Amino acid sequence: MLRLDSVRKTFNPGTANEVRALAGVDLTLEDGSFTVVIGTNGSGKSTLQGAISGAFALDAGRILLGSADAAVDITDWPEHRRAHRVGRVFQDPFAGTAPDLTVAENLALASKRGSMRTLAPLLRGAKRAAWRELLAQIGLGLEHRLDDPIGLLSGGQRQSITLLMATLTNPELLLLDEHTAALDPRSAELVIGLTERLVRQSRATTLMVTHSMQQAASLGDRLIAMHRGRVYLDVSGAEKQRLTENDLLGLFIQMRRDDRFDEAACSAIRAGYR
Repeated sequence: MLRLDSVRKTFNPGTANEVRALAGVDLTLEDGSFTVVIGTNGSGKSTLQGAISGAFALDAGRILLGSADAAVDITDWPEHRRAHRVGRVFQDPFAGTAPDLTVAENLALASKRGSMRTLAPLLRGAKRAAWRELLAQIGLGLEHRLDDPIGLLSGGQRQSITLLMATLTNPELLLLDEHTAALDPRSAELVIGLTERLVRQSRATTLMVTHSMQQAASLGDRLIAMHRGRVYLDVSGAEKQRLTENDLLGLFIQMRRDDRFDEAACSAIRAGYR
């Protein structure tokens, strides 16, 4: 279970560049759930994941992780301390791996996430055989490239391995931050297929941010739309399954209408003070 209580974050407070990214988010994700997050640009989607992963300190609120009867407050934990319990995949296929290290070395690092890293014993024997078997399931021939620098691989190949790395230690929580946005359609389809399989196998509680309305409509058992740092819509179960791409496009139109209404109201208020 993941629980956020009144989580707030403002970047550059008190300046002309002030951005209220999270404006009091309350959210609970049940164990094993797969939640898809959509929203307008600047709505707080990626900031939400950054808050959960520990990428920055909160201004206010709490984050709890664990079983319902034994949840741990991780609000003040640094990112590296959360790493064993929280896996994350970024939009950039090159962000989650070390390009000069081999595929095997990257997998070895991932398998020791959140603990002391002595890699030599992991680069031979049974672990290599297990990694070869894992990579073979992707279907790209990567099981034959364990000793190649990972920087030589394509974006789709690298993102597939990054996804495997994020789930290698069976994290309680998996964060996917637009992890197919930088890929060509064929690679994106492959990575989404791998995502569905790994989420199903690992049973990790999953929070996936996407700009794809097709993915948002077809994936997961819950959908959250964010707008201006808040949860604008939260649907699950049969209601989520009935959603179509057109429904979600209509939702974006409504959110933009709300923006225009707010801007017009603010302008009227400002005019009244002149």
